[in-house]
Amino acid sequence: MRRRIMAANWKMYKNAAQTTNYFEQFKPLLANSNSPARCDIVIFPTSLSVPAAVVAAAGSSISIGGQNIYWERKGAFTGEVSGEMLHAAGATWVIVGHSERRQYFGETDGAVLKKTQSALEAGLNPIICVGERLEEHKSGKTAEVLVRQFAGGIAGLTEEQFSKVAIAYEPVWAIGTGQSATPHIAADAHRLIRSEADKRFGQEAAQAVRILYGGSVKPDNIEGFMRQDEIDGSLVGGASLDPQSFAKIVGAA
Repeated sequence: MRRRIMAANWKMYKNAAQTTNYFEQFKPLLANSNSPARCDIVIFPTSLSVPAAVVAAAGSSISIGGQNIYWERKGAFTGEVSGEMLHAAGATWVIVGHSERRQYFGETDGAVLKKTQSALEAGLNPIICVGERLEEHKSGKTAEVLVRQFAGGIAGLTEEQFSKVAIAYEPVWAIGTGQSATPHIAADAHRLIRSEADKRFGQEAAQAVRILYGGSVKPDNIEGFMRQDEIDGSLVGGASLDPQSFAKIVGAA
């Protein structure tokens, strides 16, 4: 059975002091459960709060990641953060190709591939995000979009590189809207992604890759997703900002 990943994407929330305070509340909640033994727990704070999160998570099973990465190691790229910088700050994971990066900052599938390769070279574990927009969902183009995003942003990896990534299915229409895909809709999308992995990397690799669901996940709907064999965890946004809420979500693993 694939080990689940329960991940928290804080987006542009929480400064260093707020990050420290969060962990002071969150860690005791984990200590009172067996969740860390059953899943990987990863928190993605802002880049400025990564060092504070690493210190605050010390002595626990919680891993820390960056929300974004640039594919170059160094250079005149104002405002960007490299994989080596994240790794040096103590991060071990990174999110690549989140829908908000695609929607607001114009990230392409080609950029996603280069960022993933750079993350792997820096020793980071990438979570590669894919998912369709509302108009694509309504017009029945979900499969078309996922196949295209897989082909452009993931299929270019080597087999060895692919063995080190996780994938997150994040339907754009369900992110921050209060709507979420039903567990069955999400599971169907996960099966499609796994099928594409099978075609490109083989059955063994496809069965091993972990695919998470993200999109308005909350404590009151997480259990439905976790009952689906195809869903290997969750990438949680707003509901992860409260330690009690995220602890309940992690508990569903």
